[in-house]
Parts: sequence; structure tokens; C-alpha cells
Amino acid sequence: LCFDAAFETGNLGRVDLVGEFEYDLFLRPDTCNPRYRFWFNFTVDNVKQDQRVIFNIVNNNKSRNLFKDGMTPLVKSTSRPKWQRLPRCEVFYYKSPVHQNHYVLSFAFGFDKEDEVYQFALTFPYSYSKMQAYLNALELKYPEAFERSTLGMSIQNRKLELITFDDVKKPDKVDQKNVIHMVVILARIHPGESPASYVVQGLIEFLAAANQPISKALREHVVFKIVPMLNPDGVFLGNNRCNVIGHDLNRSWNKLSQYTHPTLSAVMKMLKEYDNSSCYQVDFVIDIHAHSSLTGTFIYGSTYDNVYRYERHLVFPKLFATKCEDFCQEHMMFNADDRKSGTARRYFVEALSDIVNTYTLEVSMCGYFLNGTNILTQYTEDGYMRIGRNLARTFLEYYRFTNILPIPPVDELRPRKSRPRTHRPRARSKTRSEVRARPKTTRAYAPISYTDLSICYDSATSDDGSPVRYMYHGHAGYGGFRMRPHAHQDQFSLSNIQAARFSNLDFTSDFRLKVPKAKALPEPKIPPIEILNVPPKPHLTIIDFNQLTRGGLEEATAGRTIEREKEKIRRHTLKSCSSRKA
Repeated sequence: LCFDAAFETGNLGRVDLVGEFEYDLFLRPDTCNPRYRFWFNFTVDNVKQDQRVIFNIVNNNKSRNLFKDGMTPLVKSTSRPKWQRLPRCEVFYYKSPVHQNHYVLSFAFGFDKEDEVYQFALTFPYSYSKMQAYLNALELKYPEAFERSTLGMSIQNRKLELITFDDVKKPDKVDQKNVIHMVVILARIHPGESPASYVVQGLIEFLAAANQPISKALREHVVFKIVPMLNPDGVFLGNNRCNVIGHDLNRSWNKLSQYTHPTLSAVMKMLKEYDNSSCYQVDFVIDIHAHSSLTGTFIYGSTYDNVYRYERHLVFPKLFATKCEDFCQEHMMFNADDRKSGTARRYFVEALSDIVNTYTLEVSMCGYFLNGTNILTQYTEDGYMRIGRNLARTFLEYYRFTNILPIPPVDELRPRKSRPRTHRPRARSKTRSEVRARPKTTRAYAPISYTDLSICYDSATSDDGSPVRYMYHGHAGYGGFRMRPHAHQDQFSLSNIQAARFSNLDFTSDFRLKVPKAKALPEPKIPPIEILNVPPKPHLTIIDFNQLTRGGLEEATAGRTIEREKEKIRRHTLKSCSSRKA
């Protein structure tokens, strides 16, 4: 096999053949810094059809990573340019006693075509040249949506691109109520965290779309400054965390130098200029990263002694959690750790004003778990770009929440799309659209049969033969007792109907409802009471022994027993009679 990593973002240091079908791969560390070895991207050719091999990456410096949780390397070939993840059953991450108990990533692979070039990578690569080609194409597609400029140059003279979305109308008078709000997005400060570039690409595409009402509303009220690649030299060289001279830029914000950190110095100069301006107000500075040991999407923030500032700092993460289904609240963290003082999140808290909210947005290199399940969903390129679109929607909700953006009607936000026609419309018949004239008929009154169910027909009638309703009026002093009934003439009485001159109505029939009287039920015959000889049950009798004489105990107990038995017989007889009636 022939291995190659001499291309942009490529990383592979050495290959040892340890068996007929097994290879040990050694990753090249970052330039001028042998500490970081995690990113890999290489190609393999000169393969045979149906050849099976085992690759062992033996010098990985991160023992705690997502390979234990199901992350697998990516592979593509010449005829299949779409990245695909290797099956989990063919990837192993373990401590190897052969390699001095270091963690080893081993994966088996079978080459199915002979004339193919296969490429393996840690995650989806995003090179400096790809970013330049994407911005060139986007500039041709949306020439008036954004402004592209060069903020500075790197050590190896690569451009530090700056994308600006600014359609805000400048106010005539500048004060605290008319300031222009600004959002600053930073990404790819670590070269090996390529998913961050896909998140930024999704955000840029969403904001640049001309037919999107959300992006139009954001561009007209908020200024966006996006730096898509803070470390272009490290990305080009295929490093994991450092720039060309071996400095971790996300630990160097508190010790900036124009010579060793030119890109960071240019960004800091821009932030200071807008933060001190009376016309602009920087609301957010968000640094986008990719995490290699946690799943999902989450945010790192800071803690403050001021309670009101801390509560205001928590608003944006809560809104972002409602927009992302892959957001993981368990991995969120807000601290003021001194060890992170060189990061952008911690340094901007001290360097910028109190109004600025600084966050670190982390996306997983692997995937996310669905809510309430143990199902791991792997991220794709479009999945990372979806996070960028959700980030823009969160900005819309935040600025509506703070009354910066007006709340338009729903029809303006979501215009109804016309349903596409899938078939040709059928021609309508001419006879169907013709209006036929109605035939002329003579008018005649139809016979009406009237019955008012609310009238009590069994009551007395009035003088003209119509039913009479009795209206009961309660008196306040008697608590609703019925008073003397007053005759109230019904609106459908005979006199009223005759006055209407309906000559064709028949009033000869009797309107009163005849209800047949129910026959009286025969009275049940009560059988004669029969005295049953029931043996007495044992019971307790209270006796006053002071009033007893000789022979008085039997008389007292016998008399009460007879009365009790008679009462039981009478109750039993009445109960049997009632059951027979039923």
C-alpha cells in the first residue's frame, strides 16, 4: 500500500508494516509542538480488490475521547466522494500492551475496488482553499448581501477573512436608544476542529439568503461580523491545535503579540474599536469549537459577581436550547477558572465592557443522543450547518425578546407557498358554467300546522280559546316564593293570529293535548301477620338488681324478650310486603 498525507490538512507521520495485513500508523504532531497528536487525514492507494487490512493509530495523545462512545473514522474514495463513517463493529479503541499500554485506535477495512484512492480522516475536513472557493461562489451569488474584506494576514501571509452583514440604517442622532447592535462570530482557532467551519458556513448561508424573511430582519437591525478561520496556517498544515510556531491560540489571548499572534491582534483591535464606539454596541462574541470527548451541542459561559449581569448572561443559552434538538444541557458549564484565562471566553470578560456577552459554542465531533433515549445520531455536514441556521434563529428570538426587533405578523414571517401543480388542469365544460333561469311559479301560502311545546295545554284557557300561561314573579322579601298567578296572553293566541289575516289557517281543530288518564293500580294485599316461633338469640339485658325480689329475674327477662320478638316479626312482615309490591 502507498500512504500519502502531503496535501492540505493532511496529517500522517510514519507507517510501519507489522504483519502481512497490519500497519502501525504514527501521527505527525503539530509544528513546533510535539504535545498535540489527534487529527489525522491521509490517503491510501495501490490497493488490490477484496484486500483486507488493519490500521493501528498508536500515538494518539488524547486518552479520553469519543471513540469509546461510538465515534468512528470517515472514509471516501475516488468514485464515491461523499464521506461515510466506518461501521462501529470494525473500530476498536483499547490499551495495547504491545505499545507500552498506550491507547490505540484500530480499525479494519476491506478495499472493494482496485483502481481507487481511499481517504481516511478523523472528521469532515474543511481546508483553507475550500473556504476561499466557498466565499468566492457566495460572493457571486449574493453580491449585495454581505461585504467581504481582509482583516489581517497570518504569519505565512494567508488572509484573515472578515464577512460583514450590515443593512442597518444609520440613525441621524446617536444616543443610548439609537445604537447599532453588533454580533461577532469567531471560528476555527483550533485547526483540528473542522466541524466549526461547517457551523459558520450554515450561519453565513442563512444570513445571505435574499428570500429569507428572518435573515432580512436580522440584517436590517443587527450588524454581523464573522471571522470564519482564525488560524489559517494551522489549518493548511494539518495541525491539531497550534499555529505554525506551535502556539495554542486559544490560550494566548491574554499575552497577545503582533509578531506571534497577528490574527488575534487584528481581531482584538477590531473589538476594541467597536466596543469604545458611541455608535455601536457589541452584544455577543461567540467562539465556535468542536469537542472530541462530549456529545451534542452545548455552551460554555462565565460567572459574574453581579447577579443581574449573570441572569442576563443566561438568557441566550436558554433560547438556543429551545431551537436545537441536539442541545445537551448536562454539558453546559459556567465558571471563572483561572486556568482558562487565556481563552477568548474568559479574556473578553475582562477586556471588553460589561454589556458584552462572550460564549464558547461547542459541537461534538461524533453526534448527539435523542431526547430521552440512548440512540446516538451521527452528525453529517448538513447537520453541522443546521446548527448555524439555528444560531441565527436564536438571535432573532433574543432581539425580539429585548425589543430590538419588531414582531411582525405570522404571514410576513412565513409566506404561504403555492402548491406546485403536478398535472394539467382539466378543461371545464361549458354547460357547467351556464346559469339556468328558474321557472316562474304562482305564489301561494302553504298550510301551517302549529304546535308550541312550551305551552301547558292542560291548564285553563283564555276567553278567546287560546292557552294561558301563568307567569310567576318572585318577591325580594319572600326569597323566591310564588305569588298569585297572573294570566298572560300568548303571542300565538287566536285573536293575534286572526289579526294577522292568515285566512288559510285552520283553527277548528282542538290544540289542547289530550293525555289519557293513567289507571289506578290495585292496592297490594297485605297478608295477615303470622307469629313465628323463633328461638331467642343470646343478648345482653341491663337489669337493676336493687329492685329484684325472689323470682323477679325470670319475670324481668321474659317480659322484655317477648316484646323484642314481636318487634322483629312486625319488621319482617313489612319487609316481605314491600318486596311483593315491587
